[in-house]
Parts: sequence; structure tokens; C-alpha cells
Amino acid sequence: MTLAVLVGLPLLGVGGLLVWDGGIDGDPRREVLPGVRIDLRTAMTRHGPVEYDLHGAEGRPVVLSVHAGLGGADQGRLFAAWLERDGFRVLSPSRPGYLGTPLESGRTSEEQADLLAALLDELGIDRVGILAVSAGSPVGYTFAARHPDRTWGLVSIGGISKPRPAAGASSPVRRTFLNTVGQKLALLTAKVSVETIVAGTLDETSTFTEEQRTERVAYIMNTPHAREYFEAMFATTFPYQQRWPGTDNDAAQARRGGAPLERIGSPALVIHGTQDGDVPFDHGESAAGRIPGAEHHWMEHEDHLGFWLGPKASQAQAVASAFLRRHMPSS
Repeated sequence: MTLAVLVGLPLLGVGGLLVWDGGIDGDPRREVLPGVRIDLRTAMTRHGPVEYDLHGAEGRPVVLSVHAGLGGADQGRLFAAWLERDGFRVLSPSRPGYLGTPLESGRTSEEQADLLAALLDELGIDRVGILAVSAGSPVGYTFAARHPDRTWGLVSIGGISKPRPAAGASSPVRRTFLNTVGQKLALLTAKVSVETIVAGTLDETSTFTEEQRTERVAYIMNTPHAREYFEAMFATTFPYQQRWPGTDNDAAQARRGGAPLERIGSPALVIHGTQDGDVPFDHGESAAGRIPGAEHHWMEHEDHLGFWLGPKASQAQAVASAFLRRHMPSS
């Protein structure tokens, strides 16, 4: 998912943005949200290095958080933070091409699924529940299909489940602009007006009417925990340079084909917003219809980020948490 907005910029300002460091906090041991601190490490697996964060007391059921596009282990941890209060241990890896995990560790969904299984071996973790989000869902689905003995449950939120056509060519000039000036402009805009970034993000993540978008912007801006969470999400898409290889690879894999949904044997819950403007709602319907015995929870009138930022976010999270608790190992 893209949480950045490019605003018109006079050419004379480009030089200054190139010099400015953007104020990005890349500390691998930082607080991504008050009370949510990451501690990024790297494991050397048989398939290559994997950066990860593992949080929670030993002995708790482990949930593997498979992050979205433009993400990384920090985003995976943030998106799964609500599980920690329910007694789960959260494992958040950076998928190949994101942050500290090289793309060479696995390009296809199959390779990435096997890489995550190898990470579990290195960490001595037998079985996991899976929380997969958006562009990370094909990897989560594939993991469940290829490693049924390692999977006790699966929750997909706003997940891609079908092939996606190319969104259009990305020229070297455009990529260079986005990787340098664009990211700094988005950061600068956020420092001046978070509301502008929220509104621009909803343009990309929803099919809201103008009235709905205005209401949601007001809700996020005037609800302290929602605004705080949005700002934390926004921060986990920077710096672009360390997330673009994986994001581009995700797009290439999405064009290649869908996940083997019919081969998933573990309990599965598909969650999707009916007004998702990033991953259309029919991806959720397709997954729920093709995964044997899958349950679903449709978030009516919600966008791609409603599970975390909508007025009914806590109810949706409670549904997912109850599902995981129902299927987690007894010991």
C-alpha cells in the first residue's frame, strides 16, 4: 500500500530537498508507537538472511506477521501490535527486498514462504498462526499451503488473492524522483499538514464518496489514537530506497498469478473492506470462496486501512483475535 502523496513542487526547491536528510528515524531499536518498540535482528537461514523482530514472552502462541507493500519488519510489528495485549507472541520479518532482508533471499511467494519456514527453524518455533496483510497475503496463503504442519491458523486482511495487471510502466526518471525528492516532499508535507496526507491516502485506499472521505479524515484527525496510529503507519513506509525492491517485486509476483488457495487446509479467516480502493473487495470474496472452510468478516463501508483506522477497528480486531484464540495450540 502507498501512504505517500506527491504534491506539486517548484524546480528550485528540488535541490534543497535533496540535501535535507528527511528526518527519518532508522534506528533498528526504536519505538514505532508509544509502547511498541522494535528490536531488529538478522537470522542466517539455509535460504539466506532474514531481518526480523520477535516480541513477547516465550511459551505464548506465535503469530507470524507478514507485512504489506512499502513495509518491513517495523510495519509488520505495528500492524500486529493489537495481538500482544491478547497474549500472543509476534514474529515480524522483513520480507525479501525490504529493509535488511535482501531480495536474493526469495523473490517468488513460494521462495518467501520457504524462507519464513527456515526462519522458524532458526528460531526454534514449531508452528505459527499467520497474520497476512495486503501484498503480504499471497506469501501468507502460500506458506499455509506449502507448510500445513507449521500453520495452526490464518488471518488475511485486505489481501491480494488474484493476479493483478501491471499498473503502468515506471521510468528510471520517475523512480529516481520518487526515491529521493518524492519521499522527502511527503515527509515535509506531513510535518506541515497531517490532514493533507490523510486525505491523500484515503484517495488511494478507498472508494469513499467525498462525504465519506471528509467524515473519515475528521475522525482520524480528531481521534488521538487513530491519528497516532496513522502517523506511525506513515513512518513505516520510509525510507523508500530500502523498501522499493520488495514493493516492485511484489507487483511482479502479483502479475505472475494467484496463490494456491484451494490447497490451504488450516483454519482461515478472510477480512476485507467493502470499499477497499487499494485491493478491491472481490479479492476478499475470491479468497473466502476458494479456501476450503474459510470464514470471512466483511467490513461494511470500510477502506484498505479500516481494520486499524476505522471507527469500528476494535470490533474487527476482536473478531480476528477470537478466531486466533479459538484455533491456537493448547500448549
